[in-house]
Amino acid sequence: MEKLLFDQVVETDYGQFDLVWSRDGGFDGDFDRVFAGQNNGLVGAADPDGVYINLARRSGGSPVRIVLMDEPAMDDPSWEDVVEVSFALPEGHEMQWSTWAGANRGTLEGLPPGSYRLRVSATGRDQGHAGEFADHPVDAYLLQIRPAPPQPDSILRIGSEEARYWHREVGNRR
Repeated sequence: MEKLLFDQVVETDYGQFDLVWSRDGGFDGDFDRVFAGQNNGLVGAADPDGVYINLARRSGGSPVRIVLMDEPAMDDPSWEDVVEVSFALPEGHEMQWSTWAGANRGTLEGLPPGSYRLRVSATGRDQGHAGEFADHPVDAYLLQIRPAPPQPDSILRIGSEEARYWHREVGNRR
């Protein structure tokens, strides 16, 4: 089963896209805090109030699709970069999405409290970085959420230089 939670072009600044469930959630510029104990540099899940997703474009629109699944996603080689992280949505909280400084935001309905695994797949990160101010989408993201016990983050595929750069950044900070 797959339930669509979100599917639109997201206008971002500084490539920031957050999934949050508290007013304190969202990337605040503290890279070390958001990626503490992680191996990947694309999806920061160390914040107990949200998950930060690092989009390749500095500014502009990127298609983002979010689906809730009941089992692990099948491998799809058309996605260049793939990362998985775990997060827990606490009881009494509602999942929301937000961009830099809350410029754009909304609610993701249909995600009950619990422990989840989030797979973030991306394509076009190098084009997104090179065309960071392009007037049309050049990178795209698929976020697949499924119930699962907590596990360490994992890098499943690296296909772009832009992703390599961010993974090295996290590795160099440990």
